[in-house]
Amino acid sequence: MPFSSLNNFQSFLLRSKLIEAGQLQECVSRIQANGPSIDALIREIEQRHYLTPYQVSKLKKRETDGLRLGPYKLLYRNASGSFARVFRGVSVEDGQMIGIKVLRQRWAEDPRTVNLFRREGELGKRLKHKNIVPIYEVGSEGGQHYISMEFIEGGNFRELLRSRHKFSVAEASKYALDIAEGLEYALKLGLTHRDLKLTNVLLSAQGVAKLVDFGLAGQDAGLSSMEEEVDRAVEYATLERSTNAPDNDPRSDLYFLGAIFYELLTGVAPYPPSKSREDRKQPSRYRNIRPIRQVDPSIPPAVMAIINQLLQINPNERYQSPTEVIQDLQTIVGTRTEENVSRGESARGGSTLSEPLAPASDVELPAASVKGVQPTVLCVENRTQQQDSLREYFTKHGYRVLLLRDVQRAMTRITSDPPQGLILMAEALGDGDEASFAYEKIAAACRKSGTPIVMVLSKKHRDFKDRFADTSLSRVLTDKHVTLRSIRQALEALRSGGK
Repeated sequence: MPFSSLNNFQSFLLRSKLIEAGQLQECVSRIQANGPSIDALIREIEQRHYLTPYQVSKLKKRETDGLRLGPYKLLYRNASGSFARVFRGVSVEDGQMIGIKVLRQRWAEDPRTVNLFRREGELGKRLKHKNIVPIYEVGSEGGQHYISMEFIEGGNFRELLRSRHKFSVAEASKYALDIAEGLEYALKLGLTHRDLKLTNVLLSAQGVAKLVDFGLAGQDAGLSSMEEEVDRAVEYATLERSTNAPDNDPRSDLYFLGAIFYELLTGVAPYPPSKSREDRKQPSRYRNIRPIRQVDPSIPPAVMAIINQLLQINPNERYQSPTEVIQDLQTIVGTRTEENVSRGESARGGSTLSEPLAPASDVELPAASVKGVQPTVLCVENRTQQQDSLREYFTKHGYRVLLLRDVQRAMTRITSDPPQGLILMAEALGDGDEASFAYEKIAAACRKSGTPIVMVLSKKHRDFKDRFADTSLSRVLTDKHVTLRSIRQALEALRSGGK
């Protein structure tokens, strides 16, 4: 919508609660000398990071749709599919971070698709389980249809595999167990997932895998006629029709659980990724999977056996229920009791793994994985190798480690749940004045929360040392030979109040 005047634009910002009154007044005051205008105000707001790049881009184009939906502000677009887009949002009522799924506009006037989308949300509201992302609200506003849900900080497994490449046997087995437990719970309510894939499994900051998007769940007979129209149903329809399995067969979810488990362990997709519907409708795609032992012979036989049975093309030779999978996976990750496991061996003949679980990028190490962990250290670093080094070193020295790549997400964490220390690698800030401003902003958040901060400068950022003085809560390290030990010592000196 066009704005008739600067005052009209300011009223919109306040009415929509996109910006606080004090922040707006500060920006208006700063543009007075050079001629106030809507564009000047947007630039000032952008420079002061009071709105996100997504919000600013909308305002620059004078677009207001997609900035607010119901009681939520949309902050960033996290993911996009053929059916819907997913945003990170925040409640204007209590400041809670929210995930918001918005039906694409091209589907918004199709009553059948809208009903399917709303049905997805209503089904999701029934599912209350630790391994399923909770749905809060199903709503519509201004011709847009949305579902609000818990915001999962860690991201989906497709994104995590891009940075991690693959997971350890212990990690992948634990996440497969989480997925199976979510499927078991849903099945007890008469629901199957029908769209199980890497992007529909999210990893929380506590290292818990959670299922999202039960869009084709359940036993609705009306869905069968729509499956060919909804892109995400192709794999399930092809698998079931080529094996004469019944529609909505719970064992289909188990096949695709096997595909996820396979890729988490090897970093290789069991069948070729493709956006082509014709490719995905070929039964041979799901039959001709390279045996996992050929991809990675080092995987324990007991784990290979589970994956091989999950990926049986004949559903009668597959696991018959999530409960059966859970029993074997519990043995693999060492969580079954002596009453359930008589000799500490898997039902497929493998021994229990004792390998500790390490956290993935952008996820926090589960407290149960390391005995006696008390302090949490948040590390902001966008390079995978350096992430791994920070994780390994600080975990070894008794810290719970949370790794993030994005400064804005780190700010959110510091505000909502402050860690006991922040390690900020300057490489993650960008360059020049933008990096300097980002540091000032995150340092201000740390001062407010009382969080000690250690910033490690790269060569191109060393002039920052002249801009910022060390304080009782902050250290800026510039030595080109800085080590992990010197970073830890600086952090612990700040935490103990030392100079």
